[in-house]
Amino acid sequence: MARTRPTPTAAVPGAGTMFALRAIGLVLLARWLYSMAEMNFVSALTGMASSPWACINLVFLFLLIVLPGARARVERPFHPLPQWLRQALRFFGVLGCLFALWSVGAFVWSAGWRRAVHTIVATNGWLVVAPALYAAVVWICRPRALWRTNIAARRFAIGRYAVSLDSATRTTIVWLESRKVGQYDARELSVRWPQDAQPVAVAPALLPPPLQTDIGAGTDSAGRSPVEGSARSAGAAAWKSEKGVARRWTKIDLLWDSPAAAGHNRHTVFSVRLATDRDRVAARALDAALKQA
Repeated sequence: MARTRPTPTAAVPGAGTMFALRAIGLVLLARWLYSMAEMNFVSALTGMASSPWACINLVFLFLLIVLPGARARVERPFHPLPQWLRQALRFFGVLGCLFALWSVGAFVWSAGWRRAVHTIVATNGWLVVAPALYAAVVWICRPRALWRTNIAARRFAIGRYAVSLDSATRTTIVWLESRKVGQYDARELSVRWPQDAQPVAVAPALLPPPLQTDIGAGTDSAGRSPVEGSARSAGAAAWKSEKGVARRWTKIDLLWDSPAAAGHNRHTVFSVRLATDRDRVAARALDAALKQA
């Protein structure tokens, strides 16, 4: 009798982010319960009720472990959390990191380095791990685009903005993190470059034809298509051949010029600085795709 081979299941993009946040929350909760076990339980609860910082930590731990509204989705690989939850975790993470650094710094200042080192050893490095965990939450919830650039699939990520271009319907959707900015006609959009940082003319030739398969098909382990790797390297080489001042921190604008919509002539959809080579390559590819549309 023939055996049926089990179909391998790939993790949904964003599930790792949720797992990491829940793991950090469980570690902080376990450490907190361990510290409460070393003292009287009733006195610990009384102290928590009268401590605003303890209440903030309880809310933070609840959000970290429960993650209300979070759901891993293929179309949103970098934003499995709702925007309000991401901002709340980032805010509480910054507060927790600053409070932990202030507490550790005050203890080192009053007790001295030698006693502080002994305390770190006695607590299994918790004085160093606690600020690092809060900083990890802030880094995981950092502002970023909705997805990574995939030139073959007509998906572009520039800074915090994500742009999706449908070649069949000639529509373009712009996202700011996980918030939809708007949907536009691709023929009415254009990229405005500074005069000293005009893109080179090789961008249209580097742009591959649109894929007819599902998004994610024909990609490597890093989520890039085979043609995207060559386009990225060629685009980066083209940028490096230009002047250093022109290609560093270049600010571009995505303009919407719609004759049919009154009051929207030369309207700026977004304005962003190109801080990395990945942003510069994505901006040049987006410019080429809009010109082809």
